[in-house]
Amino acid sequence: MLEIQEKFSSEGYEELISFAEGVELHITEALDKGEVTGFIAYAYENDRTVVYDYDDGGDLMLCDGLVRSVIFKSCLKGIETAEFRLMDKERYDNLRKLRFIPENSNIAENIDSFMNGCQNCKNNNQ
Repeated sequence: MLEIQEKFSSEGYEELISFAEGVELHITEALDKGEVTGFIAYAYENDRTVVYDYDDGGDLMLCDGLVRSVIFKSCLKGIETAEFRLMDKERYDNLRKLRFIPENSNIAENIDSFMNGCQNCKNNNQ
């Protein structure tokens, strides 16, 4: 069974921490039967959440789950904007496929509205 849990140490993520230049990163891992299958690394700033990297192992649904978990936590903190500052530029493709960010942008705005809009998807008869 897949679980998404925050990791409370930085072990194994030293290169990413270096890339983030000393920012206090939060790392959430996806675990399947205790084995790490993906992660997302992010930090909270004054008015936004910044995502520095994620790894979904090529699974678009895992990407969706990891990003939504961070957006949900951001909404609980009253944060309305998510910015993606990814090391690997190709990882923006999945974010655009999932419509987290628009073309030619790395910013998701009004994330609370985005999350609330998803509640109505299952009731949409189109």
